[in-house]
Parts: sequence; C-alpha cells; structure tokens
Amino acid sequence: MLDRRDLLLGVPLALLVARARAQPAPKVIGVLSPYAGEDVQATLALFRQAMRELGYAEGRGYTLVERFAEGRNDRLPALAAELVKLRVDLILASTTNAVKAAQAATGTIPIVFESVADPVVAGFAESVNRPGRNITGLSNFSIDLSPKRFQLLTQLLPALREVEVLSNLSNPYVSQKPAIESSAGRLGLRVNFSNASTPEDVEQAFRTMAARRAEALIVTADAYLYAQRQRIAALALSHRLPSVFPFAAYVDAGGLMSYGVDPAPAIRQAAVFVDKIFKGANPGELPIEQPTRVEMVINRRTAALLRLTIPPALLLQAGRVID
Repeated sequence: MLDRRDLLLGVPLALLVARARAQPAPKVIGVLSPYAGEDVQATLALFRQAMRELGYAEGRGYTLVERFAEGRNDRLPALAAELVKLRVDLILASTTNAVKAAQAATGTIPIVFESVADPVVAGFAESVNRPGRNITGLSNFSIDLSPKRFQLLTQLLPALREVEVLSNLSNPYVSQKPAIESSAGRLGLRVNFSNASTPEDVEQAFRTMAARRAEALIVTADAYLYAQRQRIAALALSHRLPSVFPFAAYVDAGGLMSYGVDPAPAIRQAAVFVDKIFKGANPGELPIEQPTRVEMVINRRTAALLRLTIPPALLLQAGRVID
C-alpha cells in the first residue's frame, strides 16, 4: 500500500510503486486442531500476542487459516489436506492426532506442534534433539501427571481406595493406561477404566460408575472428552464424584479440580518456533522442547456442592481458586 505521507513529501511515484511491489506477501499459517473453534480462540489469542511481540503484524506479516475438527479426530486428515491444497507456509497443529494427519498430508511444509505425547514413538521425529524431518515443537512426553492427580485425590479423600478413570479408547494415541495403573498402585489404589467416544458412552460410563459405587474420578486428556467437558463436569457433580481433570476448562465448567500443562507458555513458545522457521531455520534441526509450567485449579463452589472441605494444604498448591 502506498504511504500518503511519502507522496506529500515528494517521493517519486515510481519509487513508491517499486517499494510496494517489493513488500513480501504475508506468511500463511494453517491451524489444525481437533477441538471446536470456540474452544481454542483464547489459545489463538495468546499465539497472536506472542507473534506481535516477535514483530509480526497479523494481515501483513502473517495470516491464519483455521481448521477445526469439532472433537472428531476422523475429520483431521481431510482438514490437513485442505491446508496443504491452500499452500500454507506452515501448519500449527495441536495434539498427536492432528500432527499425524498433517504428517500424512505433507512431507515438506513445516509443522509445529504445541502438545503431543511422544513425538519419537509417534514417528514425528528421529530424536528429541534433532527431529530430522519437517516437524518440531513442544512435547509433554516426559511429564507423567497421573501420580500428582492421584495424590491430589488422596489428599482430599484420605480413605480413598478405588478411582474411576474416564478415557476415549478410540483415540489410538491414548497411551496413559500403564502409567495410570502404576501411579495408582504406588498409592495402594485400584482403578476402573471406562471408555467414552460418543455421548451415549459418556452417559453409560457414569451409570456404570454409579453401579460400582464410585468414590472418585480422573478424566484423561482427549479432544472428544474435552468437547464434552460441560456434560462430564455436570455428571460428575450429579453423581457426587470428586474429580480431577486434565485442563482448567473443565473446572471453569463446574468440575472440582484440574492438574495439567498450562497452555499459555506452550503456545507462546510455539510462536518462537514459527519465528525461527520463517527466518530460515530447518524444523528438522530445531530440538523439541518441554512445556515449562503446570497449573492446578480448584472450584471451591463445586466442593461446597459436594459437601467437601478442601484442606488448606491443597488450596495452597492451587494456582487459581474459583469461589
């Protein structure tokens, strides 16, 4: 765009036209997410803020093209193919399923992830220090949060002996079962697993838990379950189940407690990866990094409805308390 101030200062029109033509086109970032669009706008706002701090103006330095699977992992391959067809300059992907879809769609467009389990086991990288392909980002593969989640429940319920675990077994990258069983066993707890990959499954899982006289609940990280967080939080409350969730959004929806990776630093660091790649770095040579912060959130209103008193020591661990 020609600058009117330059025209007023007498800069030759031919020079202004040449300067305008020399401006590089904005980089196009394709966003690929298994979540619903409204569920990730806050995270994308953090990404935009981080890009601004790195010197990128949206619309001039870069643009976003967003594709959301609305909690359905089976939609991700087609969405990834759309982004490749649009010839985006980079794909920003969230969760292992999204990265897998992007990887299948392109071996050349750089892919930056901000949340996967184990990128080496998933086949995204040859090693953490040198991924070796067109993919890099942040992984929580070495962060097993299940011990802490069980510990939080035992702090709240000292007499606890058995815990229900709700997961989506249709997600091929849910590899948390061995770690969960091991964590529970170290505390002398038994675990019962329930699958939920449809709304009917969610309802049935809670009926099964009620029949087992469930004492407490842990929900695993999964895009579909996240999409059902309001329903799950409400069912946990109606069945009077003290629960620990993987994301704070469950607690904002009425859940009792959450313990998980804080998405803010992760998405900001993803912007740093994008910046490096836009400046010429090879993603295969950018070491995969770890999230830097885990957050705990407690909903004291839900605790009151469950007639539970949160121990002061537990409240002190919380980064945020909802009253």
